[in-house]
Amino acid sequence: MNQIPIALQMYTLRYEADRDFTGTLEKVAQLGYDGVELAGYGDLTVEEVRRVLDDLGLKAASSHVALSELRADVGKVIHGQKVLGSRFVVCPYLEPEERTEKDYFRLIDDLNEVGEKCAAEGITLCYHNHDFELTALSDGRSALETILQETNPDWVMAEFDMYWLTYAGEKPVEWLERFRDRSPLVHLKDMTTDGERFFAVLGTGGVDLESVLEFGNGGGIDWWIVEQDECRNPPIESVQRSLEYLKKRGY
Repeated sequence: MNQIPIALQMYTLRYEADRDFTGTLEKVAQLGYDGVELAGYGDLTVEEVRRVLDDLGLKAASSHVALSELRADVGKVIHGQKVLGSRFVVCPYLEPEERTEKDYFRLIDDLNEVGEKCAAEGITLCYHNHDFELTALSDGRSALETILQETNPDWVMAEFDMYWLTYAGEKPVEWLERFRDRSPLVHLKDMTTDGERFFAVLGTGGVDLESVLEFGNGGGIDWWIVEQDECRNPPIESVQRSLEYLKKRGY
């Protein structure tokens, strides 16, 4: 039996959470998720979120925090993670205007600076990829490869996204193997096999999830995190079906 816990990225249920943040967390707990990856706190304070999570038996696996917030006040971010009991904070996204080669090297400097401060407080900073980081820079390396090679592995880790790696033509398990023990968080996502390559319930698409899950048996992964950016079915139904897929495989 695989003991890696399963969290839900709350961005998947963002519309439900906007209407009723606490009630949405209750539904996540009822489905059987072990924890959540937060992307904001709704209308609650971080202290209130911690109380709700404790009452529901959910763990704060990690938090997505915008790069601008990490740059502006990492101390506040660290404090929030400590209140939540979370050991991971994730830089989730780069805006389109922040994707030049110069921007990537500025990002590397920022990740090292922020990551060092986080590490000193027992928090691990991770970088979450999309497909655009797989484009090549002037030296032939992809931006994602460069980020991981040029940041300090003691300060900066990865949150590899299985959908976006596949979307970019990569084999996700090869990235997990290559950066073994440097991806404590993994976004489990599937993709339809038609030309649209839309987000799919786990196990219904073409992402090689079986290889990824098998890798997790000894790959230094702390959390599997289910995310579906957009859902054609009601999102709560989609995340339920994705969890059922994992449970049927002993996860």
